[in-house]
Amino acid sequence: MSHDLTALALVCSLKASPAASSSEKLGREVLAELEKHGVISSDVVRVVDHDVRFGVTDDEGAGDAWPAIRQQVLDADILVLATPIWMGQPASVCKMVLERLDNEIAVTDDEGRPVLFGKVAIVAVVGNEDGAHHTSAELFQSLDDVGYTIPAQGVTYWVGEAMQGTDYQDLDPAPEKTTGTTATAARNAAHLAALLKGSPYPAS
Repeated sequence: MSHDLTALALVCSLKASPAASSSEKLGREVLAELEKHGVISSDVVRVVDHDVRFGVTDDEGAGDAWPAIRQQVLDADILVLATPIWMGQPASVCKMVLERLDNEIAVTDDEGRPVLFGKVAIVAVVGNEDGAHHTSAELFQSLDDVGYTIPAQGVTYWVGEAMQGTDYQDLDPAPEKTTGTTATAARNAAHLAALLKGSPYPAS
């Protein structure tokens, strides 16, 4: 079974470009692994580089950058949601993205399915203290709510030792455990996305 798959990484760093971002580094590593499994194109959007407004609709008015990003989300078969951990939580930018995605629950395709049904989401988390499991659990629930399907072991993460200042972007080479987890998440996501593209969920 062969399907042309596309992916989008939404990077939820608090830092605007061109500042280095560990979240973007890990998100790009996921995209690189996805390319090994037939994902023909991918894009990276660092959300804070755009004027995305707070809200839960698809368009919050003049100047809102979300509608253009939303179209990229709808066009992608696989969403990579990459976030840092702050105070044990996903970054506020990530929570804003989830709030904007909430609109999609009520948007359906021609056969009555929520528009994000049949699309796959995986999570990439970085931080300097423990919290990756908590953060991924929060994101999985929200992504599932709006219609995404989560593959087996659909998260990759790196967290450093507590009370120290090393960032993921400073590690060279990347830790073997993280690169292995990234490969697994990407492999499973590409496999699941191909299956769902070839055999969509039943119409409502």
